[in-house]
Amino acid sequence: MRFSLNVDHVATLRNARGEQQPDPIAAALLAEEIGVDGIVCHLREDRRHINERDVRLLRELIKTKFDLEMAATDEIIKIACDVQPELATIVPERRQELTTEGGVNVIDNISQMI
Repeated sequence: MRFSLNVDHVATLRNARGEQQPDPIAAALLAEEIGVDGIVCHLREDRRHINERDVRLLRELIKTKFDLEMAATDEIIKIACDVQPELATIVPERRQELTTEGGVNVIDNISQMI
């Protein structure tokens, strides 16, 4: 069995406090030290969790598998192509949701998926 840690809510807490701590990058590095197999984060359009700087630092610093959860928008896809995570996971987003709900309707959104 493999275990990946999602560091989104570390970033959520940091952002809610308007401070630099807690740091999702430090949390990811600590998780690697204790043996996780990968790090997950979700770069949302509204940046309510992770921001682009976090994504770039995670890619640069972590040694395990990097899974970037993301919206299927041109801006986020461009960032993912630049960062080159081991896995990019398309996640649907609605601004009013507190956390991701539901799935992606691939049939109705096929032009964005290819």
